[in-house]
Amino acid sequence: MGASLPSLWLALLLTLGAPESVRGCTCAPSHPQEQICDAAIVIRAKISSEKVILAASAEPFHSIKLIQYEIKLIKMFKGFEKIKDIQFVYTPLDSSLCGIKLEANNKKQYLLTGQISADNKVYIQLCNLIEPWDDLSFSQKKSLNQRFQMGCECKITACYTVPCSLQAPNECLWTDWLIERRLYGQQARNYACIMRSDGSCTWYRGGPPTDKELIDITEP
Repeated sequence: MGASLPSLWLALLLTLGAPESVRGCTCAPSHPQEQICDAAIVIRAKISSEKVILAASAEPFHSIKLIQYEIKLIKMFKGFEKIKDIQFVYTPLDSSLCGIKLEANNKKQYLLTGQISADNKVYIQLCNLIEPWDDLSFSQKKSLNQRFQMGCECKITACYTVPCSLQAPNECLWTDWLIERRLYGQQARNYACIMRSDGSCTWYRGGPPTDKELIDITEP
C-alpha cells in the first residue's frame, strides 16, 4: 500500500505552499490496519513540548505554519529502516490542512503514525491513525509489532449496506457499520485481516497467527 491521498496532499502543500482556496480536511474511513500499512512510521511516544514554526517554501507568500512537537520516543513499530531517531514530529497548525492538536504535557502517551519527508522529517495529520495509547485495545497493541503488517497485501472493504459480499480471495469485509452502526466497533478494535499461505485473506483475533488457527469467516 502506498501513502494515502491526504498524506500526499500534505506533502504537496509543504512543497508548494497552501493556496487560499483550501478550506477543509476530509478523511476517508479506514480500518486501523490500513492506516498502519499506509504509514511510513509507527511509534509510541510522549509529547514533551510544542512550538509554531514557519515551513520553508519556494513561495514566501504561501508559507505554512506548522506545529513542531518535541517527542520522547518510547518504541518504534515501523520505519526503523528509514529513520533511526525521532526528536520532532510536524503537523499543520491549521486544522483545515489536516493539522492535529496533541497534549504536550509529557504525560499522555500516543500511538503516532505518519509519513517521512525527503529530509527525514516526520509529518502527522488528522487522516493518520493517532490515538492516546490507553485508548487502544489489547488486540490493537499486540498487532502493532507484526500482525497488522502481515495483512498489508490484503484488501479491507467497508460494508455500509446489504448485500455486501467478497469480490476477491484477498479481501476482508469490514462490517462494523452494518452490525453496530458505528465504523470503529469490535472488528476495527479487535481483528486483523491476515493473508494466509494460499494468498487468501481472513479476519484473525488472538495469539500468534498461523494457517491452522485462522478461521474462514467474512465477519467476526
